Amino acid sequence: MSTIGPPDAIVGLAVALGIGLLVGIERERRKGDGDRRAAAGLRTFAVAALAGGLTQLLQVPGLVPVGAALVALLGAVSHWKSRSQDPGMTTELALFATYLIGVLSVTAPALGAACGAGLALLLAARHRMHRFATELLSEQELHDGILLAALALIALPLIPSRPIEMLGGIDPRPLAALVLLIMAIQATGQMAMRWLGARGGTLGSGFVSGFISSTATVASFGSRARAQPAETTILAGGAALSGVATWLQALMMSAALSPRAAAALLPVAFAGAVGAAVVGLLPLLSSREPGIPVEAPASTRSALHPREAIAVALALALVALLVGTAQRQFGDTGLQIGVALAALIDAHSPVASLASLHAAGSLPVDHFVRGALIAISANTVTRCTMAAIAGGHGFALRVGAALVASLAFAWTTAALLMLL
Repeated sequence: MSTIGPPDAIVGLAVALGIGLLVGIERERRKGDGDRRAAAGLRTFAVAALAGGLTQLLQVPGLVPVGAALVALLGAVSHWKSRSQDPGMTTELALFATYLIGVLSVTAPALGAACGAGLALLLAARHRMHRFATELLSEQELHDGILLAALALIALPLIPSRPIEMLGGIDPRPLAALVLLIMAIQATGQMAMRWLGARGGTLGSGFVSGFISSTATVASFGSRARAQPAETTILAGGAALSGVATWLQALMMSAALSPRAAAALLPVAFAGAVGAAVVGLLPLLSSREPGIPVEAPASTRSALHPREAIAVALALALVALLVGTAQRQFGDTGLQIGVALAALIDAHSPVASLASLHAAGSLPVDHFVRGALIAISANTVTRCTMAAIAGGHGFALRVGAALVASLAFAWTTAALLMLL
């Protein structure tokens, strides 16, 4: 049986007592007063945490579970004798958890302190959590969240995690994780539209939609701008923010497939994102669009579009195959031409395929960064063309200025890094 020295014992008991006081203060403010006050407050929680620490410190066989049973019994009696019409069980469960954290604090003080602080934060956030669950979160958004959690916790672990040669070395599990990420972004965009109102929601949805397809976002917002010319500035700002999302998603995809490649791309992507955001949003500082409602209506339709997310993943896998084949057949020149042609349709897939090639050791990091810049540059041509076709001269001028500035920032940053 291992023994706990006096210094460690003092630290453990001090952490246990501190956690008991921290949680107890929060519960003391909730217990009320008079005949209907709750049973457990500051002193009760402090004693429970300290008792947990002592039972662990004494190392008597069976003492810790006996103490846990006693605390649980006292909590049950307190709940049974409560005079409140709706007593709940939060205080009783918190008391039992505080005892266990006291036990943990003796053997792992840092972990015990973290658990105790988390418990206190959870208890203190009662009103905010209730408001989020009952007012801010709609029924459809709750359904979407549960579906995403089920896919992430049940379906994702069942997908094999090993590189597939015919897909350019891409691991299918990160690919599936990207599908879930896109769907999560879709849900976040709908909530942003409802919480931030139509003006903020337009900018937010433009940013979020860029993670799925910046080209499609530019086309969609351009059509709205042509139909509603008064909203051209705000819609152009949302389309410009989709360009920010393009850089961020390229960075996230690279990080999922090759962290070293993502580290090399980080300053370039950051510069490109800043350029698109600054130039795209600058006109909004001096203008306020008339006719834009303050609030967006709540949607009863699901924000999740799995077919779009899966289509992005399949396109990524197909482009990875084509780009990898081009590199093997024609070398670096074929690689860059293949990346540019593929990026005319979608910029994300070529960048991901380049990251997979780097992870497989067949592409140097400087070639990866240059290839990513070529991909986003080629896709910028498509987006500017789409802005002119869908949105007209004014919309295309604003969006094009943001996207070109984004490229200029990114290429300049890459050139400076090569000189250093």
